[in-house]
Amino acid sequence: MTSEITADRTEHRQRPSTRPAVPKSRRRRGGWAGYLFLSPWLIGFILFTAGPLLASLGLSFTDYNPTSSPKWRGLGNYRQMLEDPRLASSVGTTLLYVAISLPLSLVAALAVALLLNRDLRGMGFYRAVYYLPSLMGGSVAIAVVWRKLFGLGGAADAVLGWLGVQNADQLSLVDDVRYAIYSLVTLNAWQFGAPMIIFLAGLQQVPNELYDAASVDGCGAVRRFIHVTVPMITPVIFFNLVLGVIGGFQTFTNAYVISGGTGGPVNATLFYALYLYQRAFQGFEMGYASAMAWALLLGIATFTGLLFWTQRRWVHYGDER
Repeated sequence: MTSEITADRTEHRQRPSTRPAVPKSRRRRGGWAGYLFLSPWLIGFILFTAGPLLASLGLSFTDYNPTSSPKWRGLGNYRQMLEDPRLASSVGTTLLYVAISLPLSLVAALAVALLLNRDLRGMGFYRAVYYLPSLMGGSVAIAVVWRKLFGLGGAADAVLGWLGVQNADQLSLVDDVRYAIYSLVTLNAWQFGAPMIIFLAGLQQVPNELYDAASVDGCGAVRRFIHVTVPMITPVIFFNLVLGVIGGFQTFTNAYVISGGTGGPVNATLFYALYLYQRAFQGFEMGYASAMAWALLLGIATFTGLLFWTQRRWVHYGDER
């Protein structure tokens, strides 16, 4: 019986296919059709992404002012970066901002997502309300409003006065070197809508059977959160963490508007991207700014690579055995 089945299979493999062969010319036309439909994206990528990227790499080795032709400088821009005190200050300010604002934003987003992960009447409305600040995130209007709130005579001064802080009406948090960066941290934490939605989607994918099994074992709400919820949403935490790191190092609009483009007071809000803008579009040092941009790219790639390297130790995916 086995030999008959084997012989049938062999005969089936040797039997010529009855499907008509597709001519090479038609296959060639089909391939060109695919490239034709891809051409708008390819042209846009070459002209607006790959081209400027390679051009900035070349300019990073030159002394370039838009009013004159580039002059080759080699590694001079990169050596100058190592001796630039304002650049070092901007790096420290950016690292401090990311280290404080990113965990605070993620914790706020996860806490609100847990509250909104309930099957209650009108929950869709509340989810939309909490997501609304993120729709306006990074806008000039929100930054202007934030400066009014934390500036001299703003609502923050009124709250501090109500709490008994002396001379609160003469305090401007955005103009005080001790508190300026924390006003930006607060603004970033307030705009937690995007990671909140992602956390909410992850929470809704956790099987209820796991919570039921944990309850049978005597786990309370806190232990269920630690031993069931957190391990199941670690891929979502990792995703939000990567996006937060990339976005945090590129923070620009809020710092520019609130500080008036100066990064003050005393470089307290001089983020790396803001300083890059100053050197490029105020000092017209395009070569030096290009070198700064590539250093920023390498820095973000390094931090992102470290996150991907550590994720093997704490991120758990559902298909793992």
